[in-house]
Parts: sequence; structure tokens; C-alpha cells
Amino acid sequence: MMKDLDIQHLENLKIVFMGTPEFAVTILDTLVKNNCNIVGVITAPDKPAGRGQKLAQSDVKKYADEHSLHTLQPTNLKDETFITELQALNADLFVVVAFRMLPEVVWAMPPKGTINLHASILPNYRGAAPINWAIINGETETGVTTFFIEKEIDTGKIIERNTLAIGENETVGELHDRLMQLGASTTLSTVNKIASGDVSGIPQIELTEGELKNAPKIFKPTCEVDFSRPVQIVHNFIRGLSPYPAAWCSLKHKESGEVKTFKLFACSKTAEKVASTTEIKLSPEGLLFPCSDCYLLITELQPEGKRRMDWKAFQAGNDIKDYELRIEN
Repeated sequence: MMKDLDIQHLENLKIVFMGTPEFAVTILDTLVKNNCNIVGVITAPDKPAGRGQKLAQSDVKKYADEHSLHTLQPTNLKDETFITELQALNADLFVVVAFRMLPEVVWAMPPKGTINLHASILPNYRGAAPINWAIINGETETGVTTFFIEKEIDTGKIIERNTLAIGENETVGELHDRLMQLGASTTLSTVNKIASGDVSGIPQIELTEGELKNAPKIFKPTCEVDFSRPVQIVHNFIRGLSPYPAAWCSLKHKESGEVKTFKLFACSKTAEKVASTTEIKLSPEGLLFPCSDCYLLITELQPEGKRRMDWKAFQAGNDIKDYELRIEN
């Protein structure tokens, strides 16, 4: 919690919060606990989920209900009824975290603008998956940015940027949780500055150095591990997709020839040189998968049709030596 907040300013600033997943809940909760005046919450409509296809609420909707916050769940953000309801809230500022792309009729509505929290150091890693791509690309540092929303996605004037180091073996799930906390404090600081009238955005062009790195949406086919790459590259790839959407590979049973898909979650590099490009070895610490130069130690995986498990649980009912990497011809 910030020590120098002007509570009076925050209470007078009427805010509409827009978000959907858990990441957004942490930011909303921080604003609520610091006496921000949340006059409305916009989140995704309830959707059928699970085997029973029962309607499920977003994480933000659940939080809003628990705290008696006024909630709108539009299907179409340009719908006239929704626009009218949004205008009636008479908000000074919109705060957007992990939500859909907004039409101009929405983001241009509040007099103090619409701000977004993005989980990267903008202008790098614009797009849907900035946390994943930072790890996949082997970055040692990332962070969060608040900026004013404009027409082009993730390109508006920057208000604040805060950084943190990425651990050598840190997964995207672990980094997500740390960025969530950093994002909460950064958003609160930004809102406080806007409430106090002490804010001026910096055009991203002034902060651009060299070629920008992007963070496009990730799809399942692109999550397949290429073990013909060096161990460092494979290591970054797996932890950059763990636990979601999860990196995967195909293993072939040596006797039956059956091919199964395995998701890979926890790994670390080794300096042991590879003897065979297809043979998977067993070690006292885990399963050794061959990359182009050295073995990668896998300690957590999920066989096709099974639960996620550590390598010892897998070995208890299987033998990794019965499998080999499936190499496409």
C-alpha cells in the first residue's frame, strides 16, 4: 500500500474498472482497499463451462458481487443500451486490466481518459501474451506499464513503468503472480497521480530503441517443443509456456510404436553433452531430454490422458527408457 496517497483525491475520482481474469482482480482489490470510488465494473458475460456447461462468472464478476459493486456485462461494447448505461455512471476515469479491445466511443468517454495496465515494459512486447514472450525470448528483466489508451493497441502515452528481474528457472505462472502484485501498486500509483492532477504521458516513440519485440497470441500448434534447438532456447520455451498453455512434445513407445503427447512444465538446464538426439535418459534428479547440445532436465510433466505429475510419479508407473523423441522425417 502506498504511503503518500491523497485519500480525498481518490474518493472524489469516480472510476469504472474493466477486466476479466484473476490478474485483474488483484488490481481491482487494491483500488477498493485504498478507498477508490469504483462506480462501475465492466466484465465478460457469464459463459457455459465444464462438462455440465453451467454458466460460469469471470473472476472479476465474482469479486464485484462479493463487494456489492455495480456490474455491467455487455456482449457488444458498441451496443447503444450499454453505452447509455456507461455514460450514466458519469465516471471521471476508466481503468482497464486484461480486458477486450475497446471501441473509441468507450475509451474516449471519461474526461480524465482511459488507462490500461500492460504486463511488459512498453513499447516492447505489445500484444496478447507479453509475459510468455518475455520468458520465451530469454529476457532477464520485464515489468509493467500504465498508459493512456488510444486508437492503436498498446501504443498510447506512457504514465508509469516499473521493472523486476526474471529468475533463471522462473515459469510464466510464477512471473504472472509477481507482475500481478507489481501491477497493483503501479496502477494505484497512476490513479493517485491522475486524481491529484499530477500526470503527463510520454509518447512511446520517445522511449523506442531499436527494433521492437512483439507479443502475439499463442496457439496450441506453436507450443510444440523443438528439441533440435540448443538447451537454453528449449529451456526458455518450456518455462515460458508453463503452466499455460503448456509446451508439449510427442514421444514414441519403442516397442509398440504408439505415439503419445506429453506436456512439459518444470525444467532446468544441464551441462551434460547429448549422446543421442532421440534417447531420453533417467537421472537421480529427473528425466533428461536431449537438445542439440546438452540435456534438459524435466521434473514435471503430464502424459496424454493423465494428470500433471512429478517425474518420480511418472516413473512409478512407467519407464521413460521405453520412449524416445519422435523425430519428423
